Amino acid sequence: MPEKFRNKYRIPSNRLLGFDYGSHGMYFVTICTKDRMHYFGEIANTPPSVETGNCPSLRMTEIGNIAQQFWMEIPQHCPFVVLDEFVIMPNHTHGILFFNRPDITDWTPNVFGVQSKNLGAVIRAYKSSVKRYANQNQIEFEWQSRFHDHIIIDEREYHATKNYIINNPQNWNKDKFNENKVQ
Repeated sequence: MPEKFRNKYRIPSNRLLGFDYGSHGMYFVTICTKDRMHYFGEIANTPPSVETGNCPSLRMTEIGNIAQQFWMEIPQHCPFVVLDEFVIMPNHTHGILFFNRPDITDWTPNVFGVQSKNLGAVIRAYKSSVKRYANQNQIEFEWQSRFHDHIIIDEREYHATKNYIINNPQNWNKDKFNENKVQ
């Protein structure tokens, strides 16, 4: 079993060991709500009254709108991040982040400890800002403690990932994050 971080965490990191998550590249990220609660809204079978970006079938809650707004603001706080495809679902988000850092030549392998200007730091800041807004506005909301990432390695994978995100709302009835999915 891998070493425990600060002698208390038994779950190994799901990040790729030895990879520099602050390096130039594209990352596909999935972030879930705690217990898969539908905090962000519901997928509607009828067109919504207000279209919401690339996900017109999600009727967003206030916290869903904030999650979308704060995602769009990531480059204001992390200028090296370029946003690509993104979608908010009832209980999770999917997004592609491009770390535009061709000038970074020092490789810093992924390790436990203080991190900045890498994928973990960007997602941590995003999640904490949404949670802070919820707390300040007395909105019931919690994130799952971790997130899933995938390093996009080529153009084929990029297009497949982008299409998956775009089609996610239409595939909600079969989505693994939908507790009422059609088998």
